[in-house]
Amino acid sequence: MRLATLRTEDGTLAARVDGDEAVELGLPDVGAVLARPDWREWARTARGARRRLKEARYAPLIPRPGKIICVGLNYRTHIKEMGRELPRHPTLFAKYPEALIGAGDDIQIPAASDAMDWEAELAVVVGDRVRSADPRRAAAAIAGYSLINDVTARDWQYRSPQWLQGKTFEGSTPFGPVLVTADELEGELERGLELVAELDGTVVQRADTSDLLFDPAALVGYVSQILTLNPGDVIATGTPGGVGHARKPPSYLEDGAVLVTRIDSIGRLVNTARKSS
Repeated sequence: MRLATLRTEDGTLAARVDGDEAVELGLPDVGAVLARPDWREWARTARGARRRLKEARYAPLIPRPGKIICVGLNYRTHIKEMGRELPRHPTLFAKYPEALIGAGDDIQIPAASDAMDWEAELAVVVGDRVRSADPRRAAAAIAGYSLINDVTARDWQYRSPQWLQGKTFEGSTPFGPVLVTADELEGELERGLELVAELDGTVVQRADTSDLLFDPAALVGYVSQILTLNPGDVIATGTPGGVGHARKPPSYLEDGAVLVTRIDSIGRLVNTARKSS
């Protein structure tokens, strides 16, 4: 099953994607769907007005998650290109909802930064309330998967040992276009999903999710030891090698650049970078 949050003339609405149509679910966004205890069966069988998907405008998949937990240094290729040792535990930081944009929205390059970098990532969306989860419970709590690009202001990220200030600039983070439920990707995820980022038509990142150091269930279990995860919370699982900051010379997003992030089994984000004045 695939779920999306669409923009309309009156705001946003949650929809189930059925082939080339979107079925309205009568709720404002996917976060509201996941808040229902019976969301899996309800969303699968709900009936509503239908829209042509090719005309849809996507809002951020979950516009205001309660938590956006991001994982740094989680692909072996990226850890090596950054010159670091493999970590024993996940490296965590946070992002705030104001950073999120839709699958086709413009990425805002702030006037304050000259080093906005791309970071294509698989996003894990939580579907059940979970605390101190063992591996089985952690896996069962995953609603499904989406795409996120953790666009990062490197010149702000490295102003201090703490990364937050470079990671959550407003209007910088594409998230969507859909939630693909965990049951639909179970076999594919185990074999590994190809994650690709393209900049102006050139592939800059290509990796297989089997290169993840800490897999989605391990991340849910780890984070749930620290705090309660609730339906609609998001974990960005980290980026593979190929980021602009690690290139020689470094390369960053420029005004007008088109950034495409895709996993064929999930979808694609197509976002144009726009420099703020």
